[in-house]
Amino acid sequence: MHLNEVAEGLEPLDLSQSAEFQSLLQSARDLGIPHREGVRYVSRNTVVRHERLHFLEWGDPAAPPVLLLHGANQTSHAWDLVSLHLSDRYHVFALDHRGHGDSEWARDQDYNSESMAADAVAFMHQQGIVQPIIIGHSMGGRVTLRIALDDPALARAICFVDIAPVRSGNGGNEIREFMRRNVEFDRIEDFIERVRAYDPFRPTEHIARTARYNLFLRADGKYVSKSDRFLHERDQRATPQAETITLDDVKVIDCPVLVVRGESSNILLPPEAQAFADAVQHGRMVEVAKCGHNVHTQNTPGFLDVLRPFLESIE
Repeated sequence: MHLNEVAEGLEPLDLSQSAEFQSLLQSARDLGIPHREGVRYVSRNTVVRHERLHFLEWGDPAAPPVLLLHGANQTSHAWDLVSLHLSDRYHVFALDHRGHGDSEWARDQDYNSESMAADAVAFMHQQGIVQPIIIGHSMGGRVTLRIALDDPALARAICFVDIAPVRSGNGGNEIREFMRRNVEFDRIEDFIERVRAYDPFRPTEHIARTARYNLFLRADGKYVSKSDRFLHERDQRATPQAETITLDDVKVIDCPVLVVRGESSNILLPPEAQAFADAVQHGRMVEVAKCGHNVHTQNTPGFLDVLRPFLESIE
């Protein structure tokens, strides 16, 4: 059973009047994140490449498009505060990757970055998204990298959040261990406590407000992770496709690129982030203080402070 409101079929579900949205607005007030009143915010489903994918759509359809791609074991709602802020100037799409959030789990258990990139490209074509700004975090950043290498002209600009082709930080082991140990819970409070211990940067009340997006309520009364169990049993992150990408490969990317690193990240080290920014034709690297790997959720105001000048430079 869903704990959050989500579109049941192909008809959009307006979330702008929901209690969930009011909770998001409270988080925005707590953090001082500015946004427009009366924002358009809907939950939608679509079918691409024989998979049902769920996505959140924000803002005016006539505005320039932004595509947000989340990290492993996360959902499209990880971008909610970012989407809320951007929706006054952009038409924002936040996609649930296959096997994550409210999207369908892959029947063939294919979760490599090439398949997810093909999903995202098919989604863009289907929705008429032309020359988007793509922002990808972690796994979503690897998917974005695959998209950019396959079609360097597809994106108007790209922001990679705490990800690079070459990285040596050992934090991936911590992520895998957290996923393996945190699959089901007796109480939603147990999940909140585990996340709070794992992520010291986010206030407990903000974690509690978003817990509904990461869990299902199973028929036996257990709260279970909203991602395919297969992803918890096997490591699907270090795919052969991602590992074979080099800094020489990314030189073909000629759109503006921002590489964002969390100051305390144990995934991406500073020299690796800078090397990535230097390797692309129009790259820049910035660090955000008071956060680790999950930059945009752990310090959303700091992330927006570095993202805004990048977007303004594109305009």
